[in-house]
Amino acid sequence: MTHLYVAGPMTGLPEFNYPAFRAAAAALTDAGHVVEDPSINENLTPGDYHGWLRAGLAQLIRCDGVALLDGWEASGGARLEVNVAATLGMRVKPLAEWLTADGAA
Repeated sequence: MTHLYVAGPMTGLPEFNYPAFRAAAAALTDAGHVVEDPSINENLTPGDYHGWLRAGLAQLIRCDGVALLDGWEASGGARLEVNVAATLGMRVKPLAEWLTADGAA
């Protein structure tokens, strides 16, 4: 069982891309992973982008790896999360690779 953080684009997308985050979290959970999904975070100052980043980073540092959603490269926040994860020695892979039979390896 791997503790995973879901990273991907949110800003500027319909519904902040929450449906994709939640579908990924459900699929990863069904595959036996423990999942941190930033789309369910609460921010006392919703208009504060930095507050959202802080909440996500707090989740990220508790994880073993990162599952990437399509389009993550276009997101400054997701690129930051990938950089932090790589610096901390976490495994970072596309979502689909975590869902294969050997995805936890």
